[in-house]
Amino acid sequence: MLSARELSEAQLRTRLKRRELDAAEIDEAISRLKADRTLNDRRVALAIARMESAIKHRGRSRVLQKIRQAGIDDDTAQQAVQAVFEEVDEDAMLDKAFERRLRGTAPKELDDRGRAKVIRGLVAQGFRFEAILKRLKG
Repeated sequence: MLSARELSEAQLRTRLKRRELDAAEIDEAISRLKADRTLNDRRVALAIARMESAIKHRGRSRVLQKIRQAGIDDDTAQQAVQAVFEEVDEDAMLDKAFERRLRGTAPKELDDRGRAKVIRGLVAQGFRFEAILKRLKG
């Protein structure tokens, strides 16, 4: 069950419950996996953060949201996002996302609806609102 991709403890627990295992068996399996370091929420959080930022080009808040959706605690999620985004140029990511959203149109050519659509899309992608506005004006 762990071979396809990294799973968090919460995700694994959910999958084992779906297989109708009793709570004691689930706890024992998770304890054993934690003991041999096969199950590690920090490693999972880092993997999710790397994938979401590097491959899917998502901003900090969206990456954090994805890690939390995996059932990983907030402190571990924050640390993983911090570690991954130390290596990432968020301004360059925002610039690329802007280029994809604008599709060759200059930001000054957008009407209010067009600007709002671009802003909504970039905020949904996880970029900070202030950074988007700054980029849009600059």
